Amino acid sequence: MISFTCDYNEGAHPLILKRLLETNLQQEPGYGHDAFTASARTRIREACACPSAEVFLLTGGTQTNSTVIATMLRDYQGAVAAETGHIAVHEAGAVEYTGHKVLTLPSHDGKMRADDLRAYLAHYYADGSYDHMVFPGLVYISFPTEYGTLYSLSELQALRAVCDEYKLPLFVDGARLGYGLMSPACDVTLQDLAALCDVFTIGGTKVGALCGEAVVFPHGAPDHFFTMVKQHGALLAKGRLLGIQFDVLFTDGLYFKIAQGAIDLAMQLKDLFVSKGYELFMDSHTNQQFVLLTPEAMQRLEGKVAYEVWDTLPDGRAVTRFATSWATTPEQVDALAHIL
Repeated sequence: MISFTCDYNEGAHPLILKRLLETNLQQEPGYGHDAFTASARTRIREACACPSAEVFLLTGGTQTNSTVIATMLRDYQGAVAAETGHIAVHEAGAVEYTGHKVLTLPSHDGKMRADDLRAYLAHYYADGSYDHMVFPGLVYISFPTEYGTLYSLSELQALRAVCDEYKLPLFVDGARLGYGLMSPACDVTLQDLAALCDVFTIGGTKVGALCGEAVVFPHGAPDHFFTMVKQHGALLAKGRLLGIQFDVLFTDGLYFKIAQGAIDLAMQLKDLFVSKGYELFMDSHTNQQFVLLTPEAMQRLEGKVAYEVWDTLPDGRAVTRFATSWATTPEQVDALAHIL
């Protein structure tokens, strides 16, 4: 059985495991006050070309999203997201659990459009009774999106303009950020994100780490963010575990190199399915490829290939996801080609 179910099937990159062993008996303060975390923060700031950014390392994606949103919003505010956005679909209501509603807008290949956001906000404030409604307090997008699609630089700038117009912070969830940045279709850089966002994350869990997400506040974090991280259960006493991992990932460009490998194999995967006559659900340029499979095709793959089923169309075909990761090998893609 070969698996393309997700990008966190494997453990961690060997260099991370090596460094964890090398430093295992070194005594360091807890809660992210260790030397490894300090080094990781410096390396991330350098990669973002944002020396004044505040950087925090949290345990996982859901904890990170719910903590950031709860900290940045007032009690009466909600987060605006595409209807397919991760916080709206795949986080078990974690944001709502903190008392903040997710306000959804139409999704276009997984993305939110600036025109839809502006129309929603204009309509909201044109309603004479908006004081009785949940206030939009933050705009959330993911990069890449749930469907492996990417925002262009111009699309991000358009969203930023609407946020500025209505004085809303922009939050970019980068759980798979490495796979987005290394896509051949991407024209956005880490430096662009630092310039355009109020906060963004750099995913480790799905891009080579055992666990962990880096939260970057280019213009400063909310007051007492560290305390809020602990209150939301996203702070590790042995913060060195996260610090070591991000320090390794941002040494000699490792984060970007391993993400590039996943992208290269995902493009091979995409070409493979197309060459075999399979139809793609949408055109993705990242490590997630969405393929339409008939029940008969799924039966042929049963017991040989693992993947995820995302939806079923009226004609009976399934929308399936095949994801590569930093650890996917050319041999695994070759094995799939043989099976197909």
